[in-house]
Amino acid sequence: MTLKDRKLAQRIYLYLGALFITSLVVSNLIFQKFFYWNPLGDFTVFGVSLFEVSVGILPYPITFLITDLISEIYGRKMANQIVTAGIFASFFSMGIILLAEVAPAIPSSPINDETFTQVFALSPIAVLASMIAYLLAQYVDVAIYHFWKKLTKGKYLWLRNNFSTFLSQFLDTFTVVGLLCVFKVLPWELFFGLVVSGFIFKIFIAFLDTPFLYFFVYIMRKRFNLKLNEELDLDILD
Repeated sequence: MTLKDRKLAQRIYLYLGALFITSLVVSNLIFQKFFYWNPLGDFTVFGVSLFEVSVGILPYPITFLITDLISEIYGRKMANQIVTAGIFASFFSMGIILLAEVAPAIPSSPINDETFTQVFALSPIAVLASMIAYLLAQYVDVAIYHFWKKLTKGKYLWLRNNFSTFLSQFLDTFTVVGLLCVFKVLPWELFFGLVVSGFIFKIFIAFLDTPFLYFFVYIMRKRFNLKLNEELDLDILD
């Protein structure tokens, strides 16, 4: 492995990490707005319209695509490092928001204290719920991905991509909605509907991201001359 390839591999990993952390932090900041997407018509699940979900769910599936790509090319250790960095970034961003909320707005401020609080007041509770769910889901996703990768000896990329995402997305949706209900951010009567609706939406997105994973894995393997089931180890590149 040449020095040029080493630098390129590190740069790509850095950019993937930046996309991952940005997607995660943004999803925590915008979660309070909900929307209804009805490509299948007006269906309801336990009293909740199918695909009635938070806008925070839009960037979140990107994080699973990125961890799967990093797992495939860079290995489990590097994927878990990105997950840990994402947790730190989320809590750090919430600390900044709490500090901003304490600072009183001046009379001429375009956004007053009431508006700021209305938008961000629930964020600490929601982020706590999201981080617990995220911590569980992402580490489970990485673990299951590598379980299937080892079992299939690097074959059937679609299998480990989807099977790891299915379980981890269910754990994430179930946990975060449950915790938001426990903290009384959401009413319990919406629990089952939001879990089912959110999970189906995430599974739909997971199917859509599989071709993208194949494409990026193909490009990376070709660029770095990686064989099937071979990974880049940034610790020993020379």
